[in-house]
Amino acid sequence: MKKRARSLQLFTAAVLVFTSLLAGCSSGAKQAGDTGAPVGSNQQEAGSAANLAPYEITMAFFTTNSQTQGIPEVEKAVNEITKKKINATVKFVPISYGSYAQQTNLMVASNEKLDLLVSGVGGTYSTHVTQGRLVAMDDLLAKYGQDITKTLDPAFLNAAKVNGKLYGITSNRDLAADRSLTMRKDLVDKYKIDLSKLTSYNDLDSVFQTIKDKEPGITPLVLYTSSVTPVNIIANKDFDVLGDYMGVLDYENKNLKVINMFESPKYAGMLDTVRRWYEKGYVLKDAATSKDNGSDLIKADRAFSFLTTSKPGYAMQASRVTGKEMVELKVSEAVSNTNQITRFMWSIANNSKDPARAMMFLNLMFSDKDIINLMAWGIEGRDYVKKSANVIDYPQGVNSTSVPYGVNQGWLFGDQFKSYVFTGDPEDIYQQTDKFNKTAIKSPALGFTFDATPVKTEVAAVTSVFNQYKSGLETGTIDPKTELPQFIAKLKSAGQDKIIAEKQKQLDAWAQTK
Repeated sequence: MKKRARSLQLFTAAVLVFTSLLAGCSSGAKQAGDTGAPVGSNQQEAGSAANLAPYEITMAFFTTNSQTQGIPEVEKAVNEITKKKINATVKFVPISYGSYAQQTNLMVASNEKLDLLVSGVGGTYSTHVTQGRLVAMDDLLAKYGQDITKTLDPAFLNAAKVNGKLYGITSNRDLAADRSLTMRKDLVDKYKIDLSKLTSYNDLDSVFQTIKDKEPGITPLVLYTSSVTPVNIIANKDFDVLGDYMGVLDYENKNLKVINMFESPKYAGMLDTVRRWYEKGYVLKDAATSKDNGSDLIKADRAFSFLTTSKPGYAMQASRVTGKEMVELKVSEAVSNTNQITRFMWSIANNSKDPARAMMFLNLMFSDKDIINLMAWGIEGRDYVKKSANVIDYPQGVNSTSVPYGVNQGWLFGDQFKSYVFTGDPEDIYQQTDKFNKTAIKSPALGFTFDATPVKTEVAAVTSVFNQYKSGLETGTIDPKTELPQFIAKLKSAGQDKIIAEKQKQLDAWAQTK
């Protein structure tokens, strides 16, 4: 998967709609039938799609590159299957990653039609639950999600529970992550860059300087997406951000003490590193505001590398997206924490007119191989051809820059392990990923999800401070020597200490149950 992404800059929309959402805030525990619309409970009684009223499922998901013109044909092909199986069609709403949180929040705030959405983007899952955005899915999962429960480890399902209720279901993908610098192999080879001699982030200056000096017009380091800052990636190597960064665990301390990451010497050191890179011209000058994706910049010969979360086979995945052979420098061990699971999940919006039908389709994304491969790879013959029963490649004359459906996010859509393997990846890539999940270092708080309800006012205020400072600091755009103390002071004034105390209280209570 990719990773890819998780900045708190995306909290902006949560703040914009916070007041209006509070007015209608509930537990989010809407169940099938609440609206009086046809809900699909007849399926259990009659076992046939013919007994269900027609319904259109609106599904919002993000994209991280520009090769999306082939989506309508994929939607049409998916609907040919869903009409027969659950008498429903699916309306895809693809949104660029940088705008995703804002647009989906506005859709919910304006009561726009929305059934399924990717929740948790930017670490906002607990905030979404607190604001009553999401439907409690426990009963729906039991009735219509049998293939989901057969597929996912109960630990990964339960990790998304808030106060004992489930509001999101992860895809079956890499549920752990290491971190890497992903680079163009042609330039690594051209300048004989010895990756074996690079052991820390501070060793990267020489690499970036080489590119800056010898490749005019190519930026040494860009953001993977507009919301994934260099410090965002570096920090997640050392901290379990507990969903929202408003109180974290330091892995090194081996305990459950919640701290303020922004006051830690480690965070200050990360900011200093990235500030140095910025001042030396290694980072785009408009990194804090640019909406360009790193993969598109590399594809356009404008960039050398980006920092991202990683997994087995990621370099090949990045190569397909960028159209250039990519290599990785691993900069951390693999870790599994709750945020790794909850940052990309499927949830049912609280303004869905038929939550049951939404769950039926989500279940198909875990069971129907045709749907899984359509959403992962597109249309056979146009977007890919089979090389064997389970291995695919681009059709002749087609590549990553010309393929109509280049979404390349099979890790997002249901059960990735049931999808085809792309040429270049080992045929056992999904077995490797499964092992990767099982052998990763586990956070001591794996399975804990913070309920921000008791401090929702403080969360909104802290989010506002994040939006003011975090992107500038974490891209090196503003000077941490002067701005970090102001950032910390404003966080305290906004109530971060109260949030940390509440999170510690909940974490201690959660630990007592384990």
